[in-house]
Amino acid sequence: MDRASRRPASGPVRAAGLVWSLPASLIGLLVAPLFPARRRRDGVLVCEGGAWLRRLGWRYSAITFGHVILCAGEIDDATLAHELVHVAQYDRLGIFFFPAYGLASVGALIRGGHHYKDNRFERAARMQARR
Repeated sequence: MDRASRRPASGPVRAAGLVWSLPASLIGLLVAPLFPARRRRDGVLVCEGGAWLRRLGWRYSAITFGHVILCAGEIDDATLAHELVHVAQYDRLGIFFFPAYGLASVGALIRGGHHYKDNRFERAARMQARR
């Protein structure tokens, strides 16, 4: 991820990340048609308008699967910056992001923390998105 712009890398590194994270992106692409607004932004597919998620008890503003960001409402710049950090994490870990994220949540709970707020991937996304 380019530190200056907080955008995912470009060129061959970007292509490798797209391929490596493709299995996760496919999950996002399967759900994307359920969102009324879809557009490319900063090199990823952003799907907005998933208000139905709130009716299902969803409490978060967005979730990322590879290079697909799914949003309960319209994405704002702060949320986009946060989710782009997750895109970069998927680029590094590929499909292994899922178990790594789960283990990070378990680790946070074992340490007496919160499964989401103290998850190392979420903490990294919050810190890097602020830069």
